[in-house]
Amino acid sequence: MNRTQLSTGPRASRSDKADDGVRRGVRRDLYAAGAAVLLVTAAVLIGLHIEHTHHTLRVHWPPVLGSWDPHVGPGTPASVLLAALTVVHGPTLAARLPWRALLAACWGSATAWILSLALIDGWQRGVADRLTTRHEYLQAVGRFHDIPAALRGFTGHILLGSPENWPAHVAGHPPAATLTFVLLDRAGLRGGGWAGTWCVVVGATACVAVLVAVRALADERLARRAAPFLVLAPAAVWMGTSADAYFTAVAAWSLALLALAVTARQDPGASRPARMRTWGGAAGAGLLFGLTCYLSYGLTLVALIGATVLLLGRGRVRERPHLLVALLAGAAVVPVAFTLAGFDWWEAYRLLVTRYRQGAGGVRPYGYWVWANLACTVLITGAATAAGLRRTGAALRGHRRAAAGRPQERRRPDAEVRLALLVSAALLALLVADLSGMSKAETERIWLPFVVWLLPSCAFLTRPRAWLTAQAVLALLLNHLLATGW
Repeated sequence: MNRTQLSTGPRASRSDKADDGVRRGVRRDLYAAGAAVLLVTAAVLIGLHIEHTHHTLRVHWPPVLGSWDPHVGPGTPASVLLAALTVVHGPTLAARLPWRALLAACWGSATAWILSLALIDGWQRGVADRLTTRHEYLQAVGRFHDIPAALRGFTGHILLGSPENWPAHVAGHPPAATLTFVLLDRAGLRGGGWAGTWCVVVGATACVAVLVAVRALADERLARRAAPFLVLAPAAVWMGTSADAYFTAVAAWSLALLALAVTARQDPGASRPARMRTWGGAAGAGLLFGLTCYLSYGLTLVALIGATVLLLGRGRVRERPHLLVALLAGAAVVPVAFTLAGFDWWEAYRLLVTRYRQGAGGVRPYGYWVWANLACTVLITGAATAAGLRRTGAALRGHRRAAAGRPQERRRPDAEVRLALLVSAALLALLVADLSGMSKAETERIWLPFVVWLLPSCAFLTRPRAWLTAQAVLALLLNHLLATGW
């Protein structure tokens, strides 16, 4: 045996082991994706049987609110082209663009992707009419001509038996949701077209907020790897045009500002403007969190993700405890304002629970929806996220083994563990919402503020273009084969 053979043999062995590890990882990713597909298949088949025999699910194509309706539309060519361009060039551009240019590109691409999918149904059906149906917010805009009086009497119209009860979505949310569209109307942006455009354009910024938070809490490399998956998410089918897309952006920016505040480096001799920016970030995070809670009752669970952000930035928080003061002060602004205006959040939520049980929530079987909601989550996040969540669990297990003092285990980069914790917090919030029983069906839009924080788990995946293709195909099939309710 010559010297070359002696030197290359161990290296070849190590290379073979690395290749085996990669193949093993990909195989396990495929198993996770396959399990997710089986969950969706079971939810569809069992759900159709329950609905056809008992009519208790109150959806025509479980587990999503929609009906079978194969169609194409004006948005078809644009959506296919955008998907192809993102798959081919997205990972490369995400790796090479300057950071600020990447954020702008992601916002523009996400807006175009959401809008092109919505336009598969045409402008009227896909955008302009979405928020004008009998259950939606625009139906109540005319009843807010006297805003203080509307707020004082808001709880008196929640129950189904109350006089002039609110439309379902108005009654189902705190009044900040409806007030948004009232203010758009007052500003001259009237009608469903402007309301839908608002939800699309603002909702698309959620992907930017998530990238900002991931970069601050983990690192830029992982944020860049996650970027194409945030842009090309199947959730875009329901972000155009649902008011929950707007809620998603508000919640996401609250967490992004908090992440920036608790990770900002600040020297002891930092200038006063630098300190004020940090305090302002914390106060802004609190302000948006307070608004989030007055846009949707269930989004109080965003606090679980926020607590994880504080945990990940606990070193800076200990150094600068005033950040918590600024955060809490900001969070109090919106609740205090609405309370002084006469709206009682807790009383409204109690009445909403009663109304929920009076309507579809009292009919839909918990035994089906408690697991079918998770199948619905697969549809809005895609098989890639199922594989990403598997990798998230592997990252946490690897970190735990390393922390237990097993030197033979390779310690994962701290950034990966931090991202895994952030994703896990979002998954926990989603599971709590599921087990509460207050989310039976329609979670394809209700859970949008949580699922955008699951998508960064795709940063752990190898072969991103293959997974991006699967994401794009799923979104295109959903929008072309189903007439979705949102």
